[in-house]
Amino acid sequence: MPTIVIKNVSFNYSSPAKRPALDNVSVRIAAGSFVGIVGHTGSGKSTLASLIDGLGRPTSGQIQVGDVTVTAQSSPADLARLRQHVGYVFQFPEQQLFAETVGQDIAFGPTNLGWSPERVQAAVSDALKLVDLPATFADRSPFALSGGQMRRVAIAGVLAMRPAILILDEPTAGLDAAATHRLLANIAKLHAAGTTILLITHQMDQVAEYADQVVVMNQGHLVKSAPPREIFADPAFLAANHLNVPAAVGMAHRLRDAGVSVDPALSIDALADQLAAKLGGKHGE
Repeated sequence: MPTIVIKNVSFNYSSPAKRPALDNVSVRIAAGSFVGIVGHTGSGKSTLASLIDGLGRPTSGQIQVGDVTVTAQSSPADLARLRQHVGYVFQFPEQQLFAETVGQDIAFGPTNLGWSPERVQAAVSDALKLVDLPATFADRSPFALSGGQMRRVAIAGVLAMRPAILILDEPTAGLDAAATHRLLANIAKLHAAGTTILLITHQMDQVAEYADQVVVMNQGHLVKSAPPREIFADPAFLAANHLNVPAAVGMAHRLRDAGVSVDPALSIDALADQLAAKLGGKHGE
């Protein structure tokens, strides 16, 4: 599994006179991590993710993913090698669905990699399982599915190419609560199976509950990289970087202010378990 090492990376979209989209960013992401990349709009989080995916070259510095290193001088072949490790699910990926059937859509990427028909079929079957869709969906039109199902089909199309690293840009945007819960459960399952997850989101509740590392971006700078418990323990830091306090963290603060002794919690379920234990029961009883 490849580790991601970003060293002194800067990136300019156009004139060097303008503020760089990324300014001297350095961070290490261990293989198998679940990383939340957060920051307000324009902070540089999507630019950082696109460079990790090999969609461009840094203006300066280097990005290393496994045995592939990309710099300003790297060739298109170097970028292609980098992309072999990484899958990128863009925001509203269902808008990119195009084939007559779900199976054809998922098979598009592996087919273009030159895989044999047998290997492609196996990849389609595995990808459907990973996003919790039955094999019978392969013959259905993607445009006859619900919004949440279409989102999972689009993600399956990326997973079919079996990336070691999966980048998701606001994957739950526009989904209702039930579809959001199911999709996050699918993503957590992928992480448990060993996939490195990079989650770009404005939803701090999701980051608090699922991530083991949080990368905070602000105006092209990497402000902090730390475990979620450390990031979300400082309300002043969150406010300075335009980040919301997760619901569970905010509720725990209010309970302590009211004299209820609770440990910091990163999810509502964890907080509910604490309160149930204090009352002598179990959450859900």
